Amino acid sequence: MPENVDSVRLLASALTIAIGGIAPAAAIGIIASKAMEAIGRNPGASGNILTNMILGLAFAEAIAIYALVVALAIKFVP
Repeated sequence: MPENVDSVRLLASALTIAIGGIAPAAAIGIIASKAMEAIGRNPGASGNILTNMILGLAFAEAIAIYALVVALAIKFVP
C-alpha cells in the first residue's frame, strides 16, 4: 500500500475513536446529572431512577465500544 493510504487510515481511525469517545462521555455525564437531580426531587423513586440510569449508561457506553471496533476495523482490515 502507498504511504498516503496508511496515513489516511491512521487519521480516520484516530478521528473515529476521538469522536466516538467524546459523545458517549458527554451523554454519560448528562444522564448521571439528570438522575441525581431526579433523586434529589423524589428520593422515594430512587430505585426506579437508578435502574433506568444504569440502562442508559450501558447504551451510551456501547456506542463507545462500537466506535472502538470501527476504529480497529479501519486500521487493520485491508
